[in-house]
Amino acid sequence: MKPINLFKRDTTPVKRGVRGAFLSGSCSITGIMLHVIAALLPVIIWATYLFGARVLMVIAVSSASALAAETLLTLAIYKKPQIKDLTAVVSGIMLAMTLPAAVPLWIPAVGGTVAMIIKQLSGGTGRNFLNPALFARTVIMLAFGKLMIYTEPLTKLPLFENVSKGLSAETAMSMLNSGKYPTESAFEMFYGKCAGNIGEISVILIVLGGLFLFARKIISYKIPLSFILTVALLTYIFPKIDIDSTSFAVYSILSGGVIFAAVFMATDHTTSPCTTLGQIVYGVGCGGLTVLLRYSGLFYDGAYPAVLIMNELARPIDALAFRLTGPIEKKKTAKPVSEAGGAETK
Repeated sequence: MKPINLFKRDTTPVKRGVRGAFLSGSCSITGIMLHVIAALLPVIIWATYLFGARVLMVIAVSSASALAAETLLTLAIYKKPQIKDLTAVVSGIMLAMTLPAAVPLWIPAVGGTVAMIIKQLSGGTGRNFLNPALFARTVIMLAFGKLMIYTEPLTKLPLFENVSKGLSAETAMSMLNSGKYPTESAFEMFYGKCAGNIGEISVILIVLGGLFLFARKIISYKIPLSFILTVALLTYIFPKIDIDSTSFAVYSILSGGVIFAAVFMATDHTTSPCTTLGQIVYGVGCGGLTVLLRYSGLFYDGAYPAVLIMNELARPIDALAFRLTGPIEKKKTAKPVSEAGGAETK
C-alpha cells in the first residue's frame, strides 16, 4: 500500500501560494462555480418541497444583493465589473443556505452586501482570507439572531411577508443546546424532515453533493472527513446531555451545520490549506472548535464560526507546510485567480 505524503498538494484545480490562489488545471473558475451550484441543486429542491417557494425567494434576494454589491464595488475599485465568474452568486447562495426559510427577506439582502464588502476589503477575489458568506452570517447572527424563525417541515410560508413567530419550532440543535433529547429521529434528520436552515435539512443530499464535487476533483475529502470525525470523537467522549454517547455523537453530527459546513464551507479553496497535512490539521481544528463553541454556548451552532476562525489560520498552516517542504515553483501554466476571475468557491 502506497504511504500518504502529508506534505503534497491536493488534486483540486485551485492551489494557493503566498500571494493568493491560482488555477493549476484546465477547469475555469466559472466551471468550478457551476459544479458547486449543481451539487447544491438537490438540497435546494428538497428544501423548496419542505418549505415552499420562500426558499427560492431567500436565495434570490441573497444572490441578487451579493451580485449588485460586487458589481458596484468592482466598478469603484477596478473601473469595470468583475462578476462573470459567478463567485458573487455562489457566495449569495451559500449565505442563504445557512439561513432559515422564514428569515425576514431584508436580512439576506444585508448579508449579501456585507459578504461582498468583506471580500473586497480582505483582498478581493482569490485573495480574501475569510469566507465572505460565513463572515456575513456571523454578522447577521450577532446583530439579528433573535429574528431567526425556524418552522416545521411542510409549513406554508408567505412568499414576501414576514413569518409569524407563532409558527416557530425548535430545532434539534436548539434542543441539544438546552440539554433535551431531539424529537426527530436520527433517520428523519438524515434524509431531511426536520426544522433547520435551508442547506442543513437533508444530510444525505449534502453528502451526495460532496461526493459529486469530490468525483469531479473540485474538493478534497480530507477536510470534511477530519472535520466530521473530530466532532464525532469529541462528542462521543464528552457527551453534553444524559444519553448514551453514541446517540449523542450521532445527533451532534446530524444536527446544525456540521455536515454542510464540512462539505461546502470548510473546503473553500481560497480560505483553506492546500497540503494534505494542512487540510487534516485544518479539519481537526474546525471540528474541535465546533464542539468547544457549542458547549460554551457562545453560538447557536458552533460549526460556522469554527470554520471562520480556522480561515484565519489557513495561510499560516500552509506557510509552515511550505517551509517544511521547501520552496515550490509555480508552473508557467498556472493562472492567478485574481486574473482568471476568482477562486472563491463559497
